[in-house]
Amino acid sequence: MFNKITPDILQLFKQLIEEDRLMSDPIRLADYAHDETEDLRYTPDLVAFPEKAEEVAALLKVCHEHNIPVTPRGAGTGLSGGSLAIHGGLMIAMQRMNKIITIDEKNLQAIVEPGVITEELINAAATKDLLYPVDPASKGSCFIGGNISHGSGGPRVVKYGTIREYVLNLQVALPTGELIWTGANTLKYASGYNLTQLFIGSEGTLGIICKAVVKLIPKPKQNLLLFASFASNEEACEAVGVIFKRGVVPSAVEFMERKGVEWVKAYDDIQFHLLPQMEAFLLIELDGDSLDELMRQCEEVNQVLEEKNCLDVLLAETANQKETLWRLRRTMPLSVKANSIYKEEDTVVPRATLPVLISGIKEIGTRYGFESVCYGHAGDGNLHVNIIKGKMSDYDWHHKLKEGIKEIFKLTIELGGTISGEHGIGLVQKEYMPLKYTALHLEIMRGIKKVFDPKGILNPGKIF
Repeated sequence: MFNKITPDILQLFKQLIEEDRLMSDPIRLADYAHDETEDLRYTPDLVAFPEKAEEVAALLKVCHEHNIPVTPRGAGTGLSGGSLAIHGGLMIAMQRMNKIITIDEKNLQAIVEPGVITEELINAAATKDLLYPVDPASKGSCFIGGNISHGSGGPRVVKYGTIREYVLNLQVALPTGELIWTGANTLKYASGYNLTQLFIGSEGTLGIICKAVVKLIPKPKQNLLLFASFASNEEACEAVGVIFKRGVVPSAVEFMERKGVEWVKAYDDIQFHLLPQMEAFLLIELDGDSLDELMRQCEEVNQVLEEKNCLDVLLAETANQKETLWRLRRTMPLSVKANSIYKEEDTVVPRATLPVLISGIKEIGTRYGFESVCYGHAGDGNLHVNIIKGKMSDYDWHHKLKEGIKEIFKLTIELGGTISGEHGIGLVQKEYMPLKYTALHLEIMRGIKKVFDPKGILNPGKIF
């Protein structure tokens, strides 16, 4: 289907970009053969490190003309195999395009390159009393471009919305070699099809993001953090919807299972006392400008927690306590990975159905012989299901498990949800797409892909 990078084509690349920004050394290529998805390995034939949009476009033009597959690469923190070069070819790594070009305090906007680390933008905005609220668990290492390409979220989606609400305009290099801006640097957009929104979550299959204009908001002056424990997963999840029904909108509501907390304590040596009856936890953050108003909301939340048989509530009193509790949640993916062979599924349902979802996941695990550690953004119904190999045989892990995962996704869809809330489809989830989408849905998506990428060279083998 695709052509190899011949010496002649390599020479064309060298005319577009300095030779020291082209990498073909097998030892160094190994670092670009994987992301954070399980233990998958696919090695590109060549990695290019562009420093400006025009170089990205020129590289894509050569690949389009010579039918060379191209894989865009951010920080490699993805969990769906989206940046794996499954057909070899050229990988375009965006790490040198890492400038915060400007922060416009008058219009509350920032213009950034795709290789900017998310936390660096958050911190830069904070110095101007502004907030960029999109903060995935990997915010200290993931790139803005990858966040946009995968529709990434994080804990504060529940109050502030998804990344879709913060991307105003994108400069994109198309697979055919053209550079375009997708929209306008405005809060409203009613001028034909919204191409900006189309590129968000497209997982690098339609074009490569070279610049992004993102919205910022005033930074809240105060925040409170509660850590509540429950005797069951279901009771913890039931409390979430009631909090919102009472008119309180937390800036984050995170769910954690006991086993996940135990593993984090061992992995990161966090000092936290677990009583035997504690099986599930909610981390609840409230933010705003008035401490009095936050205390009123805190009392309302406490009343809900008491009604839902909460065992204990800890109010973080210092910045260090807050940091420790957030580290408990953010370290959980790393602790799971360090403990066992696992597969992570990224389910999302209407939040009132979370108790049914988590109960169903445990029942499915019992029938198929696998354990699971669940945690996630309970406030917006987004549950990360970490399936643990444990005592499963290799055969069951590689064959029987897929049927169990299908059942989890079928339950998710029956509850009004979908198969990924923020991790994307990429390589590992594409076989489950027909559970959610009809043949017509998928045909329309493939048609859109063909308009932008007629030869199918850009991130081939992903989503479909």
